[in-house]
Amino acid sequence: MNKTKTEVCEGGSMSANTDQQHIPRNKLGEIVENKYFQAIIIAIIVLNGLVIIGETYFVGNRMLQLLDRIIIWIFVAEMVIKLVGLGVKRYFSDNWNVFDFLIVAASLIFYTAPFVTVVRLVRVLRLLRMIPAVPALRKIVDSLMRSIPALTGILGLTVLIFSIYAIIGTTCFRDVLPAEYFGSFHASLFTLTQVVTFESWASQVARPVINEIPWAWVYFISFIVIGALVILNLVVAVIVDFLSQEGENLHQDQLAMLSKDNQELKAEMREIKQLLLSERTQRPTGKKSGNSKE
Repeated sequence: MNKTKTEVCEGGSMSANTDQQHIPRNKLGEIVENKYFQAIIIAIIVLNGLVIIGETYFVGNRMLQLLDRIIIWIFVAEMVIKLVGLGVKRYFSDNWNVFDFLIVAASLIFYTAPFVTVVRLVRVLRLLRMIPAVPALRKIVDSLMRSIPALTGILGLTVLIFSIYAIIGTTCFRDVLPAEYFGSFHASLFTLTQVVTFESWASQVARPVINEIPWAWVYFISFIVIGALVILNLVVAVIVDFLSQEGENLHQDQLAMLSKDNQELKAEMREIKQLLLSERTQRPTGKKSGNSKE
């Protein structure tokens, strides 16, 4: 008996210890998922951007450097809170948390690096933490990443069209303009990029060529229609399609959760009806048994 009592006491103490260990984790998990916690982190990221901008005007300012160090350790504290509150497995299961971890770790590793350029680059990359912190930005980036396989076909078509027009331009317009425009294949590609972005394409490129070769307007107009209008609209259409698909998937998930809750409520209602019917059927039998005893 004493042995069983001690075992029970030990088991109770062990469960109490585990409960005490889970209490701070649950509290930290609630803090991490709190909307005010995310708002504070977003405000600190914005402050980090303002500090970086301020250091471009006031180089070597000690107050800005102190603020930068404080912000780094706040990011470290946030990372530790998430690791403890969510757990290591759950934390690293989210790709955005891995992204945050890499940026914060790089900030700590390269903070005292002798290479000023590397330090400044890492500090600027800390502003990218705004993406996982803001749900709207995260949604856009997720849609862009999912649309990459669909955009590869459009990218291949773009490379093909640019290559064909670059070869035509190098062959036909090499002697019309200076060599920096159509003197070689890579120069023609750069010129076509200038044309497709509408950067002084008419005055610097198209009109001088058309003055010498009248049919060149067909070349430039067709390239602008295909390159600037058709391909750009295809890219926008693919990205918008994936954005709309994400909204539809979210709506379907919500409907699935609602239908699941509805099924659970129906099952509970059936159980309640069965209990009520069983009680009703048991009451008259009880009365009959009492009368028979009398």
